[in-house]
Amino acid sequence: MEPGFNPCRFLPYVMMHEFEAMLFSDCDAFAQAIDRPDLAGSFQQVRALFDTPEDINDFPTTAPSKRIEALLPGYQKPLIGPAAVTEIGLHAIRTECLHFAEWLSRLERAVVR
Repeated sequence: MEPGFNPCRFLPYVMMHEFEAMLFSDCDAFAQAIDRPDLAGSFQQVRALFDTPEDINDFPTTAPSKRIEALLPGYQKPLIGPAAVTEIGLHAIRTECLHFAEWLSRLERAVVR
């Protein structure tokens, strides 16, 4: 690192699996965001198989993005992902994704100092 680097201010986040896992934090909101309320139940079935959305990734072919693609052919992460996260909201994601929530809390504590 360069001179002046303060390691106390470096708080990396290592996502356990894929960004798409967070979309399973609120399956109804996810389905609404993509204008496919008919998929809410299917998303919820996936979510129910795991303790948290962050745990959804038991094999490369069943990673979160692959599960979404199977239900929503043509899924485009750059377009759909941000819209879905906006609809789902940070509160729901923090509530369901504890690893992510802890990192955000660390950031918040660092900013307050």
